[in-house]
Amino acid sequence: MQKHLMYIAGQWVEPSTGEWFETDNPFTSEPWALIARGGAADADRAVRAAHDAFTNGPWKDLTASARGALLRRLGDLVAQNAARLAELEVLDNGKLIAEMRGQVDYVPQWYYYFGGLADKIEGSVIPLDKKGYFNYTRNEPLGVVAAITPWNSPLLLTAWKLAPALAAGNTIVLKPSEFTSVSTLEFVKLFEQAGFPPGVVNVITGYGKEVGMPLVEHPLVRKVAFTGSDATGRVINETAARGFKRVGLELGGKSPNIVFEDADQDAAVNGAVSGIFAATGQTCIAGSRLLVQESIHDAFVERLLALASTARMGNPLDSGTQVGPVTTRPQYEKILSYIEIGRNEGAKLRLGGGAATRPECGSGRFVEPTVFTGVHNDMRIAQEEIFGPVLSVIPFRDEEDALRIANDVRFGLGAGVWTRDIGRAFRMAERIQSGTVWVNTYRAVSYMSPFGGYKDSGMGRENGAQAIRDYLQTKSVWINMGAGTANPFVMR
Repeated sequence: MQKHLMYIAGQWVEPSTGEWFETDNPFTSEPWALIARGGAADADRAVRAAHDAFTNGPWKDLTASARGALLRRLGDLVAQNAARLAELEVLDNGKLIAEMRGQVDYVPQWYYYFGGLADKIEGSVIPLDKKGYFNYTRNEPLGVVAAITPWNSPLLLTAWKLAPALAAGNTIVLKPSEFTSVSTLEFVKLFEQAGFPPGVVNVITGYGKEVGMPLVEHPLVRKVAFTGSDATGRVINETAARGFKRVGLELGGKSPNIVFEDADQDAAVNGAVSGIFAATGQTCIAGSRLLVQESIHDAFVERLLALASTARMGNPLDSGTQVGPVTTRPQYEKILSYIEIGRNEGAKLRLGGGAATRPECGSGRFVEPTVFTGVHNDMRIAQEEIFGPVLSVIPFRDEEDALRIANDVRFGLGAGVWTRDIGRAFRMAERIQSGTVWVNTYRAVSYMSPFGGYKDSGMGRENGAQAIRDYLQTKSVWINMGAGTANPFVMR
């Protein structure tokens, strides 16, 4: 198996620990690559390289327009290498080639968009209430940013962090998930080709406690951008707070997908299936709670089951596959344990309910698309993020009841509303407590539109013009234009 080195200060380096670990293919359950097992010394080396590039290297002297040009060049290189990068993602995380190729084909847009924003960062001239002074503001980069990414969509979620951070003028230490490091290490080769100076982007690999937390704790890191579980996000937030670091957290979800009786039933069924079974449910915005109005509940469920039961499982590199394997063994075991929890809680199992043993699944980690009805919102399968192909169907009476159920959860990342009533659509969008609300669609994202969570689903926003502000700090500059000498013991 090929060994994958870490990338620090423009060089490919071995881990200080001298240790490596295997990463496996979720479809075959067999190891296919060796990843460097970094430690605290590697985190320190990478942060210091990024800090040196920020303070001393040519990066700090580049104009904003030059930074933007580098990002746009990077976007071109990603587009040229999209097929190879997408295939590596599938081998590493087991998601469908159609999904991964679609994501990687879309990734260049982040580098184009934020490359265009790089020289649009403007300060302000403040009309003061004091005569004789000129006051203006500067928006300046923070310094070293630690970006920690998850295993479900590595390159897409890396772009969400790197593009605005680099456009703002920061330098980066990137730590991918230990389960899916290969595509990120292949991607980082493009930075040198694009012309980025050494040390501007660094990649360290390994386990969270061994290399991730030393990165979060490092005194030279000024911001931590993290996507992952709420439990890990909470620890990162608490740790970063001790060093007064900025944090951006995109965490879990338990998103309600709400179907009203007046909805386009065909579209809503497709949206419900897409919301939970696409990406094998391994997405933070999974519509894992399906709220269906009582008047159509039974008929809608039957249509849902009919469509979900046709899902084709198998090799994720096959373009005809619709549901792939679970990326990691711990996650696979977690999903199966939650199915058992649902049974024990008294929910009615209507579809799936266990590991998939179909011949086309081979030796991979597959879970059958699973649907529970008779679910009450206080059940664990309705309150806790499962991150797998497990759907909880909950009936509701009217708008108020739907809102009560939708908001009665500690998460608030996404929500779907299916209705033909435009007034209802606006009312629901206003009152649902989540960072994104989709109406008559689901799982749509764009580099132009802010994304993030309410409540335990995180803090800060990624994407859109707003995102770049989270990687900047404001400086106020005062110039005395002849205000004269004042009493030195009194505030001006």
